[in-house]
Amino acid sequence: MNIADAAHKTVKDYPGGAEALATRLITVNEKGEEKPMSGAVLRNKVNPHNRTHHLTLAEASEIMSLTDNHRMLHALAAEHGYVLRRVEGEGTGSVIGAVLAVSKRQGDLAQAVAISLEDGKITPNESSEIGRLCASIQADAADLAQRAELASAGGQ
Repeated sequence: MNIADAAHKTVKDYPGGAEALATRLITVNEKGEEKPMSGAVLRNKVNPHNRTHHLTLAEASEIMSLTDNHRMLHALAAEHGYVLRRVEGEGTGSVIGAVLAVSKRQGDLAQAVAISLEDGKITPNESSEIGRLCASIQADAADLAQRAELASAGGQ
């Protein structure tokens, strides 16, 4: 799915559609007054065929926060050859525990690659599993970094 279609579907799928979501998108005018976006403006901004109105990055981010729908982020990443995975950890726990979690995932990855290569080829399912394990290592490594940051600030 491309970014424009992802934005359109995100707004369309929101309960009440553009009209309901637009009322939660607050802008500040030249006088400093807060004003909600109109449903018509939001519909135009996410219409994939409209060439004159576009979402700003700030608006896209706010929409993702309000809807808890991250389709646009995934579409943007995919368009540039990336895959995203949400990191759920809050950086709580020990640094040693996080190092061990990363090491375990690396072992799981090595084992999956070894098993996949036993017959000399990697199947699509094996490739998916390898990708999943790589993403898990990235998430665990981010958690480790977060724990280390907290520890350096005296948090642990």
